[in-house]
Amino acid sequence: MAMAATSITTTMETATKTDINIQSQCYSCFLKTYQRLFEKFMLTQEQQDEFLDFFHKTLGKFKNSTSPEVQRELNQGFSKIVGIEDLFEDEKINSNSIALGLYNDWSTQVPISKNPFDLALKLSIAGNIMDYGANNNFDVKSTIRRVIFAEFAINHKKQLQDKIKEAKSILYLADNAGEILFDKLFIETINHPNITYAVRSGFALNDATLHDAIDVGMNSVARVIENGFDAPATVLAKCSSEFMEVYNSADLVISKGQGNLEGLINENDPRIFFLLMVKCDVMASLLNVAKGSFIVYNPTKNN
Repeated sequence: MAMAATSITTTMETATKTDINIQSQCYSCFLKTYQRLFEKFMLTQEQQDEFLDFFHKTLGKFKNSTSPEVQRELNQGFSKIVGIEDLFEDEKINSNSIALGLYNDWSTQVPISKNPFDLALKLSIAGNIMDYGANNNFDVKSTIRRVIFAEFAINHKKQLQDKIKEAKSILYLADNAGEILFDKLFIETINHPNITYAVRSGFALNDATLHDAIDVGMNSVARVIENGFDAPATVLAKCSSEFMEVYNSADLVISKGQGNLEGLINENDPRIFFLLMVKCDVMASLLNVAKGSFIVYNPTKNN
């Protein structure tokens, strides 16, 4: 998910109010996503023109909104044109299938590794590459090989581990299908007795839904709930009262992916740790890191 920003503290010493409304850098990413869908669903020229007209009107109407909120509107508009609710159903099924094989391989290796927490965390972040909203071509195995030996551009792993030990309750915010199996492995590794895993309440690109989470057995390691909204992000103002009750009472919030970062970065909440791979230039500029970096980031901590 591409994001737009004009400022953020570069030292990460304090949380700074950040302008993350959409701007021109995000437009091309939006358009690339739907051009790929043009081909996938074999849209007629008339349908393409209809969507492009809707596309430009939506960007104008929601110019002061965050990119996940805009993406939600575009996703719903495209769905109406093609008559299909879950635009990425096949991709999500395929992602879960690929990730299941990798989960089965790594679930025996992580517990006997030198540092199970560190390895499971890295695998969870590597799983963030499985993002059809950002790109339809990615290599999970190559990303895993890279993350295992990588230095994190923002590294608050120790602080996260300490918070997990202290927390009585943890809220874990899901991102993409497929990726959720790596989250499951991380959750199994930290072995905390009170984790709630929150997914989207509707179809948002290839983000995980309740069906996806149940399908991979997430309910066997955590309580699974929906967040009450169908944008590819956590937008607290639009979330359900059930979700907000869990969110407000959690001692620690683990947030996966770029969309969730965009939805929550302005909360300036010391409980939140963002786990992701930086996939676009806009995000890299926002965080003052290189594109392709891996980060574990709490905005209130020093680097």
